[in-house]
Amino acid sequence: MNVASEKERKLDKETSDKVSFVSFIIPEFAAAFRMNIPEAYHYLVRYGGFEFLTKHWWALHTDNKYWALLDIYDICRKNGGYLK
Repeated sequence: MNVASEKERKLDKETSDKVSFVSFIIPEFAAAFRMNIPEAYHYLVRYGGFEFLTKHWWALHTDNKYWALLDIYDICRKNGGYLK
């Protein structure tokens, strides 16, 4: 492997932070709404929560976890994703 290809594989800090937050919040969402992680991921994708999460992760990660989860759920609910 040459040095150039190793350098290209490294993520910039913003991308790394985004991936870290998304990989943290999806299991938290699953636990909060009593789902397993794959169910939570598919629910978020289906009802727009994942798009919202990846677009607004910077603002969401500065908020309290509870409020971030509520914001994500509100987006899903507005798109038809009601949970029991």
